[in-house]
Amino acid sequence: MAEKILRTEYSEEMQKSYLDYSMSVITARAIPDARDGLKPVQRRVLYDMSELRIFSDRPHRKSARIVGDTMGKYHPHGDMSIYGSLVDLTDDKGVTLAPYVHGDGTFGRVWSDKIVAASSRYTEANLLPIARELFDGLNEDAVDMSPNFDNSEEEPTLLPVTFPTILVGSTDGIAVGFSSSVPRFSLKSVCNTAIGMLNGKYNKAEDILAVLGLPDFSTGGFIHRNDAELLRLLKTGRGSFTVSGTVTVLRDKIIVTEVPVGTTVEKIDDKIRELIAEGRVLKGVRDVINSSGFDTVKNEAKLGLTIELKNGADADRTLAELCRYTPIRTRVSFTTRVLLG
Repeated sequence: MAEKILRTEYSEEMQKSYLDYSMSVITARAIPDARDGLKPVQRRVLYDMSELRIFSDRPHRKSARIVGDTMGKYHPHGDMSIYGSLVDLTDDKGVTLAPYVHGDGTFGRVWSDKIVAASSRYTEANLLPIARELFDGLNEDAVDMSPNFDNSEEEPTLLPVTFPTILVGSTDGIAVGFSSSVPRFSLKSVCNTAIGMLNGKYNKAEDILAVLGLPDFSTGGFIHRNDAELLRLLKTGRGSFTVSGTVTVLRDKIIVTEVPVGTTVEKIDDKIRELIAEGRVLKGVRDVINSSGFDTVKNEAKLGLTIELKNGADADRTLAELCRYTPIRTRVSFTTRVLLG
């Protein structure tokens, strides 16, 4: 009997602790807020940069300084999550359609496993001009402020954004038992749609199909239009689409210049080599050359994957096999989960 009671007490405590932990991860770390489109660590990084006055008309600051200041004042959960969020917010990384941070240094590339972010002590950053739209009215009590973790500072509960950031930002997240992948649309389309809704022009999902358009991706590529699935996405927050990379087909080669979101040029390269070794498909491929990397002369990263064909190979047939068996063509799914209020 005593053993049974002991187990019950332990199980209740574990259940309560696990639930508390789950809720903490969901609300305080992984899922974005619908009102400003940001997760807490993103909000804290951007707010700290605004407090440090690191705007576009000011010199860059070391990323290590930004990370340390954010961790010391607002986010005491380690520097890796802070720097990772800073990297994803930069125009250099290329994760988001509307980056808020300009990076100086190597911040990696979202389409490459080979080009990775340098240590925070080697990179610098400042806020891009669009970031000012995140702080309008912040000093006029536009949003509520709350104490930080040790009551030594105050931080905003959300940022007073002036456009629907939730639909253009980097808002993927994985919590305990929940995940969120919010579709991203072009900034122009999102703003035009918001203006039309405010003016009463659009009242239902069917009205905004044409103006909002299809989800867009920072990696480029081509999304296959499916209006029924887009309408389902707008009504339910869930949807799945086929996405293909951008290729140029020549007589003796196929050149990949953009890859689908969620994959990298190295993953495509590895899969092609694996299929060539198996010998079942891609029999017309002679070699694959990954020329992606960082051009030190132009000071920019470039994506390049060349698939060389054998003499007499059918380029169109080879492309069809590439789309079927490699990540050059893939599916992307959205599950829109956000915090409300």
